[in-house]
Amino acid sequence: MKNPILFLFASILFSNTISAQLKPVKYADGNQQLNGLFIKSAKKSSQNPGILLLPAWLGIDNASKEIASNLSKEGYNVFIADIYGEGNYPKNTADAGKQAGFYKKNYEAYQKRINAALQELIKAGTNADNIAAIGYCFGGTGVLEAARGHLNVKGVVSFHGGLGKDATRPAEPISTKVLICHGADDPFESKEEITAFQQEMRDTKADWQMIYYANAVHSFTNPEAGNDNSKGAAYNEKAAKRSFEHLKIFLKEVLKK
Repeated sequence: MKNPILFLFASILFSNTISAQLKPVKYADGNQQLNGLFIKSAKKSSQNPGILLLPAWLGIDNASKEIASNLSKEGYNVFIADIYGEGNYPKNTADAGKQAGFYKKNYEAYQKRINAALQELIKAGTNADNIAAIGYCFGGTGVLEAARGHLNVKGVVSFHGGLGKDATRPAEPISTKVLICHGADDPFESKEEITAFQQEMRDTKADWQMIYYANAVHSFTNPEAGNDNSKGAAYNEKAAKRSFEHLKIFLKEVLKK
């Protein structure tokens, strides 16, 4: 059995190492101060590819920091967006649900906030025409809004994200390539919403893929989500690893390195 004290120490050391690599970036959307994080690619490339990362509904967390660090090792500049901004960070899940719900309803404000982060990734030296956006849970909803809003990204990847949109919104053509990584047992996405999303992809003539992971529920990429599927959100190591490999294949297709 692992020594819990040594395991905790190793986890803290690993977290501190990642934090040291990620550079805080203050930026703004109008009068709202935002606090993002940037990590430069560990590999040199004349193409300067970049990834905009939209975190889950609690905001920038350890999971998003670790993913950003791993992607920098793969050769990408990565910017983790701050959607809520200074003074608006959720204190608990109920608060997060309220905050996220606002942006899901006011999708144009969400698209604007995402674009503000996208511009910071470009300012950091990333090729503006060589960027993909990835998102987790609430952030997964966000990358779909980036595609719907015609932001300049070559591809978007949603991990256990919300797929729905207001049915009264028109389905405009989507030129951005789309990958959905979805838990096969995710209780938070109804069959009706999934069906409507897939129809939207067909109606918009999108180049899309949707991959289901067995025995996976919501938040399957997040080690801090626990391991109890009955709660509706839980980590699944196999699904997390597989989806990261699928992400790398997708990025190789849509971005130049």
